[in-house]
Amino acid sequence: MLPALPSDGAQAIYMARGLPVATPSDRLVEDTFYVTEGIEVARQLLPVEKGVAFRAAAELVPGIGVDAAGRLYGTPDRAGTYAGHVQVCAGQSCTEERITFVVLRNVPWDPGVLTFPGSAGRPLTGRIQIKGGPSGVLPTVSVTNHDALPHGVTIGPDGNISGVPTAAGVTRVPVRICVAGNCAGVVVTFIVV
Repeated sequence: MLPALPSDGAQAIYMARGLPVATPSDRLVEDTFYVTEGIEVARQLLPVEKGVAFRAAAELVPGIGVDAAGRLYGTPDRAGTYAGHVQVCAGQSCTEERITFVVLRNVPWDPGVLTFPGSAGRPLTGRIQIKGGPSGVLPTVSVTNHDALPHGVTIGPDGNISGVPTAAGVTRVPVRICVAGNCAGVVVTFIVV
């Protein structure tokens, strides 16, 4: 990222691919959120320190608000990149932090291959992928029942499957795939011989 030169005493703006990007936050773990137009936001602001509260205007950006606990809520209704400000307060001391929302158009997607064959005692590799969806946005994968995984096998948040299954069998594992807040539950099947 290269800073754009300020003019007339304006603050420098960091640019990435020609779009303004918020300068990194000192008090938030994450200050840029990718969400999907028309899909309810269910995210949380994560402060670096404990015991803070959040304050924002009635609407942080179009269609999205934040409560005192840092819960982001609402449904964005227009695609685009928006910047909003929220106050992060510890006791009587508050600082203003900039938050960027990239609201993507609702582009349908489907899961790719969800069946993975393998052999007990041999490394199992693969990746849960999607077809469609907005370009440039990586899906996130979360296992909703870790006990259903074959012993010795893991599924990472990027959809990568790895490990060495210890026993033969067919296992069905429920997972949740999200693409910029557009989420669906699917079942991944492992066939280990």
